[in-house]
Amino acid sequence: MTKVLITGAAGLIGGVLRDGFSARYELSGVDRRGIDGFDLHVADSTDLESIRPAFEGKDVVVDLASDPDNAIAWETAYENNIRCTYNALQAARDAGLKRVVFASSNHVTGMYENDHPYADIVAGRYEGINPGDIPRITTAMPIRPDGPYGIVKALGEAAGRYFSDEFGLSVICLRIGTLNRESRPQSPRQFATLLTHNDLVQLVDRSIRAPDDLKFGIYYGVSNNTWRFWDISEGESHLGYRPEDDAESLR
Repeated sequence: MTKVLITGAAGLIGGVLRDGFSARYELSGVDRRGIDGFDLHVADSTDLESIRPAFEGKDVVVDLASDPDNAIAWETAYENNIRCTYNALQAARDAGLKRVVFASSNHVTGMYENDHPYADIVAGRYEGINPGDIPRITTAMPIRPDGPYGIVKALGEAAGRYFSDEFGLSVICLRIGTLNRESRPQSPRQFATLLTHNDLVQLVDRSIRAPDDLKFGIYYGVSNNTWRFWDISEGESHLGYRPEDDAESLR
């Protein structure tokens, strides 16, 4: 089995992936909190030396380690999230891993949601908007972070590009949409942005198994929602991602 390390394994996304991958991969994790019955190296990802042992002998790391609050202050983003991301890349390179799957965020381009038609869609105002005509936001468009959290995720993507170009590490960045414990919309915005647990597992699985010659890529992680405004065509063509769920069916 492919040996997959999950940083931030004790968090919400980590828990979904641990459940989804238990029979597919040889799993282990890193987190500041222990997990009963799971192969976990207890360490703080802001400390590079403390996490190095967890990376030895692994094939792929799914890097989730960061403060997941998209409203965090710059001080937390700077002191915690930047270090966690850079350390995962450095430890992966030093240990000879073949791939890093980096949990980026839709907040890298969150300011587009102030523009028409996205502002109306996230508010649940659909009058006069045809879902089939929504101009999709692509990864080729300029980044527009909506706060410190999004800024740091953009920096993480840039760091991934550097490690790919300079050292040949394969880095796949996933701009994850709204993932919650309920795996269903909790607000009008989430009818557009939801990523269900089922589709998350598929997306990360496809990223782990992507061709070896895919050295870098950025992809939106969102379910196949009727009101989706992020483009997933490259995820479909490069990774084989085919989201199965639509938040509209949960309205």
